Amino acid sequence: MTDATATSAAAPGAGVRILAHPAREKIRIESVLHALSDPMRLRVVRELAAAEDELTCSRIELPVSKSTTTHHFRVLRESGIISQTYRGTSKMNGLRRDDLDALFPGLLDSILAAANRQADRLGEG
Repeated sequence: MTDATATSAAAPGAGVRILAHPAREKIRIESVLHALSDPMRLRVVRELAAAEDELTCSRIELPVSKSTTTHHFRVLRESGIISQTYRGTSKMNGLRRDDLDALFPGLLDSILAAANRQADRLGEG
């Protein structure tokens, strides 16, 4: 058994860019809660949850530098909250909702509901 899973959209040996993701059984609640404690990362998760499909990194605008945005996406991926795969030159992002719901039933929905209530209360909806 490996510590991480890798995904790719290209054929093996064709200049494949692979991103490491923790296997479901390796996702830890401490990492998930730490990742979600940052307002920018929570914003990314809220946008992914509201989307009907995966989104590219560029579709999610954050008021931080590109390198900081990259860091936030990496923390979310390494904590097991999102999956990232390359499709051509685009990096696609999606929530690992099935994994999170299986490990921590109701956690993601509760956090998203609380974040949405807070955004409404503070006028950041």
